Amino acid sequence: MQNDDCLFCKISRGEIPSKKIYEDEEVFAFHDINPAAPVHFLIIPKRHITSLAEVSPEDGQLLGKMLVLAKKLALEQGCGNGFRIVINTGRDGGQEVPHLHIHVLGGPQPWKRRS
Repeated sequence: MQNDDCLFCKISRGEIPSKKIYEDEEVFAFHDINPAAPVHFLIIPKRHITSLAEVSPEDGQLLGKMLVLAKKLALEQGCGNGFRIVINTGRDGGQEVPHLHIHVLGGPQPWKRRS
């Protein structure tokens, strides 16, 4: 079920524009509007789940699907040399939007020393 007032639910329904990169019946992926890396996108479940703290054992298949999709999309977006997954959980965990989401970050990072 979706939440009528949730920002990410509105994005997944197409009520708020986004730079979509993937969509199916369960998940939606789109570019972050304030990227923290050359590649930075989010993967969200279409069903409203407030945070990782709210998942149940029944959500395991969905979470696994989201992580497998993260790898696939990261490679498609040019992150062949690696990427990072971040799931902020709750206010103290840095979560800003109360809808479960996976940040996928990667791409060339010139400020990091290469060996």
